[in-house]
Amino acid sequence: MSARFNRIGVSMVFLLSAALIPAAAQMRSKEPSGGNEYDAAAAEQAEQYLEEGRETFRFDTFGSEDFWGARMKLHEAIAGEKLGGKGPGLSPKTALELGLKVDINKIPEAVAKALNKGEVDLTDPASTLVLLKANAVVGVTGFFSADGKALASVGIQCALCHSTVDDAYAPGIGHRLDGWPNRDLNIGAIVVLAPDLTAFTEMLQISETEVKKALEAWGPGKFDAQLNLDGKAFRPDGKTSATLNPPAFGLAGVNNHTWTGSWGTVSYWNAYVGNLEMHGKGVFYDPRLDDAEKYPVAARTKQGHKHDKEDRITAKLPALHFYQLSLPTPKSPEGSFDRAAAKRGEALFNDKAKCATCHVPPIFTEPGWNLHTADEIGIDNFQAMRSPDERYRTAPLRALWDMDKIHKGGFYHDGRFATLGDVVKHYDSHLRLDLTEQEKSNLIEYLKSI
Repeated sequence: MSARFNRIGVSMVFLLSAALIPAAAQMRSKEPSGGNEYDAAAAEQAEQYLEEGRETFRFDTFGSEDFWGARMKLHEAIAGEKLGGKGPGLSPKTALELGLKVDINKIPEAVAKALNKGEVDLTDPASTLVLLKANAVVGVTGFFSADGKALASVGIQCALCHSTVDDAYAPGIGHRLDGWPNRDLNIGAIVVLAPDLTAFTEMLQISETEVKKALEAWGPGKFDAQLNLDGKAFRPDGKTSATLNPPAFGLAGVNNHTWTGSWGTVSYWNAYVGNLEMHGKGVFYDPRLDDAEKYPVAARTKQGHKHDKEDRITAKLPALHFYQLSLPTPKSPEGSFDRAAAKRGEALFNDKAKCATCHVPPIFTEPGWNLHTADEIGIDNFQAMRSPDERYRTAPLRALWDMDKIHKGGFYHDGRFATLGDVVKHYDSHLRLDLTEQEKSNLIEYLKSI
């Protein structure tokens, strides 16, 4: 009986296979080239996300003009008294000195020709308004009156801090480099230009003089993304609490990515910054900010429970996240490191120097929970203690060859190590590696090659 049923079962499988295989083949012939309909949908979404995310990163203000314009009146300081604002105004020359960048591809043709002829007055705020009207100032959007003459408001974008230019035309003027940190941008000095700092005095409950002191202490390339939470403007040693603008490229595969990474992943930080730092309109939830002892400012102002009537951020987060993850780490240019020495340094990196224990190739941070205590990495814990898990993240090693733009201002969260040599020296001492001077040199060459 069992053998008979087995024969019947085999026959049925054969018949069904014979009937279904032609049908399956026929179905495959109708599928889009390169895969099934779901694969095609995934490819289409990837392309859409790339385009939408780039647009959001470069040009979306998230409605922040209601804060920086209507409330802070920053646009009045930009325009200046002669153009309906207040004060001397912000000329292109001063804007460039403050680290603002100009996208050469957005400069109107007539203006570009005039620039080449030296006919544009770079000391006149009116020239800044021309650039704003053309959307040529990286990370900043100007909103104009109906007749197009008066600057009515100003908003900011992700690109303000996390893009720069290649200086193709002149220092500060060139083609966009998305994801490259703007280490020239003096954010604090720009903010204090605003005629009305009430938003900061009320939030932090300190005087305008104290607000200006805190913001002006940041200096180029630094920003304090937690001042609005704990109100700690300065470290115990008197230095600013602000940290360096980090690169926003090479984040694919990286979990926690901010200096004190336990805040969350890229998507968390996008929501946090869009809502609480750029002051866009949206929804943000983080009950950890209800801790009145650790985050007195955030708890009092309920920043962990933001729910604006108009949400101009949330719908943009998926594509923005996708675009950021698409940004590759810039490759080391020819001649930027010694190849033979780098090869020897790679062996050290993976063995004696113990670098690969935490900086696991090819993502060069730990797969998983990439966080460590201050004691583990041999530094003070001030910045770490401002974060929920009170740890520092293992920084992904990215484009270490570029000290002119990407790592201008130094290494680590606050730039405390000026050079790669200083970083290697620190770990040689802290981990008792006993590296020779030649080994240190070889290791540095490998780091520059990453």
